[in-house]
Amino acid sequence: MQDDWDHDATRRAKAALIDTKVPNAARVWDYLSGGRDNFEVDRRAARTMAAASLMGVTALAARALKQRVVRHLAAQAGVRQFLDLGAGLTTSGSTHEIAQSLVPQCRIVYVDNDPVVLSHARALLKSAPGGATSYLDCDVEDVDAIVSGARETLDFSQSVAVMLLTTLAFVEGVAAATAVVSSLADAVPPGSYVVLSHLASDVDPALCRAVAQWNSMSEQWLTLRSRAEVAAMVTRLDPVSPGLVPVSAWRPGATIPRQADVPMHGIVARKF
Repeated sequence: MQDDWDHDATRRAKAALIDTKVPNAARVWDYLSGGRDNFEVDRRAARTMAAASLMGVTALAARALKQRVVRHLAAQAGVRQFLDLGAGLTTSGSTHEIAQSLVPQCRIVYVDNDPVVLSHARALLKSAPGGATSYLDCDVEDVDAIVSGARETLDFSQSVAVMLLTTLAFVEGVAAATAVVSSLADAVPPGSYVVLSHLASDVDPALCRAVAQWNSMSEQWLTLRSRAEVAAMVTRLDPVSPGLVPVSAWRPGATIPRQADVPMHGIVARKF
């Protein structure tokens, strides 16, 4: 990354948009998943939400899913490139930390457009020697810009793991969310993977109440989706066993006690 990170006018303008008096989705999720990049306003919002404990368990399960999936793809599936959309804040266990701890040559591109996340992005750019890590300031629905920017770091003639973990909940309309998945899948070569997790509308009514409460106090609206809606997003891809399941049930491992199903659907699928 260039040395003028702190002096880029666009980034300075985005940083000026950060309001520490208003809860932010990335910071709230960071708090729920055990991170430290949050403020009291975010912690208070998380604690006062309906089913706060359920949200916390779900956030932790989502982070654990990412860690298991990245390990599987890097260590067993031979993936060396990751496109992580909706990067979020830099809690421990980021995609590049996991992948490069297994294969230092892995290359990772993070994508986000939240000013809060952008302000922390430099910490994501500490790549292992031999690998590469970069960051794009793009909206998840602007697939053309994402692919164009990612080509500076990734080789799209080789397999890429497209990571959409909790990201599509911020895309309104199932058609628009499906279009994001389809367009990204079209951009990567056969042998690539799409990793998708999504807050569920059809598992626990408590989550529906919590998200409704969040939407009433934030401009960063969340959309819940059913298992059928998530399945429809990946019909052109080949699911990796065990298919579309609650994130806590995706290959939890023999040494990890099976958790109760959390209200978030997850799937890893391969482009053939």
